[in-house]
Amino acid sequence: MNQKAMSSTSNKKTKNGWLLLIGVILVGSNLRVPLTSAGSLIPFIRDDLGISNTLIGTITTLPLLAFALLSPFAPKIANRFGMELTITFSLILLIIGIAVRSVSGVYYLFAGTILIGMAIAIGNVLIPGIVKMNFPQRIGFMTGIYAIFMNLFGALGSGVSVPIASMGNLGWQGALGIWGVLTVISLLLWLPQLSKSQKGEKVTVNVKAEKKSSLWRSPLAWKITIFMGGQSLMFYTLITWLPDILRVIGFNSSTAGWIVFIMQLSIIPVTFIVPIIAEKLKNQVGLSIITITLFILGFAGLLLGIRVLIPVCAIMLGVAGGSAFSLAMMFFTLRTRNGKEAAELSGMAQSFGYLLAAVGPVLVGTLHDLTGGWTIPLILLICISFVLLIMGIGAGKVGYVTNDVE
Repeated sequence: MNQKAMSSTSNKKTKNGWLLLIGVILVGSNLRVPLTSAGSLIPFIRDDLGISNTLIGTITTLPLLAFALLSPFAPKIANRFGMELTITFSLILLIIGIAVRSVSGVYYLFAGTILIGMAIAIGNVLIPGIVKMNFPQRIGFMTGIYAIFMNLFGALGSGVSVPIASMGNLGWQGALGIWGVLTVISLLLWLPQLSKSQKGEKVTVNVKAEKKSSLWRSPLAWKITIFMGGQSLMFYTLITWLPDILRVIGFNSSTAGWIVFIMQLSIIPVTFIVPIIAEKLKNQVGLSIITITLFILGFAGLLLGIRVLIPVCAIMLGVAGGSAFSLAMMFFTLRTRNGKEAAELSGMAQSFGYLLAAVGPVLVGTLHDLTGGWTIPLILLICISFVLLIMGIGAGKVGYVTNDVE
């Protein structure tokens, strides 16, 4: 091959690499914003449709159930159709879900929410696989990049949805629907990846049937699973109800949305720093204690309701959430001996963990309806934080999940 041909091939690979990088970033950007934007608009949706806090809480719960139920099947779907095509399908499904949810009406709201949950579940599972297979030497960098955009757009969804709803006659329907533009752009820029399938380069996932995992009998695996589920419960409960809690404290809807934005913005740097620190430490017990202490202090601050301290509490909750998420991800690799065990533990923790997380928004909404206030729900979240503290200390100790099973 002559130098000109080699140069052309190199340029083509560079172009394809950049297109994939942009595609991964944009797909990652869609993994939280459809959920966080709805959280800020819950007071508007609830009042417009005349539904209870218990029912409106399922806006967050339904996607989590979809995550838990669909996640184990996403690799099988990808194995049949290819990862690139499966992600394309998920983006199309997400566009349809956003459009359906934006139509006024209770049934449309929940039908669209279910479709959105199914679409995001596929992206959650497959994007890390795309990164590992296409950027094997830059997994940490690529994971960090798409995590930044995932959290950044998630924060924007909380911060700007209320102002958008107040523009003209858009209302909550327009504020939810406008994020479909991002998904359409993401789909268009992801389409070049389909050429891999057309050229016979389809990337699949190994879903070979194996003996049922013994990890379900591992106490350490269950500690990590409960820690994973608990931190997800905290995040999605806060996304769902923090705007309402802030309104009761005395903030208007717009300001409440921006405080939630600040909380999510504070997650971003932590998701980079904590994994680096955790990997260098002999154990992660201290990090777990600091993380959960921030959760407890943040919830206690909301319970006190001192307005001047609320932004600080939001930052503490954001830092705690980012740190807890990062620790959960690190436990998957630090507490396993190889990639197979790590994938097995991740599947167990995410499937059962999201089921646990799904309980949070509905339970907190129900307690609010029963008690007429946020005191009991916040006390419950503090109690859950203490449970997470115990799980985090156990998961943070040196060891492997296979050490305590036959």
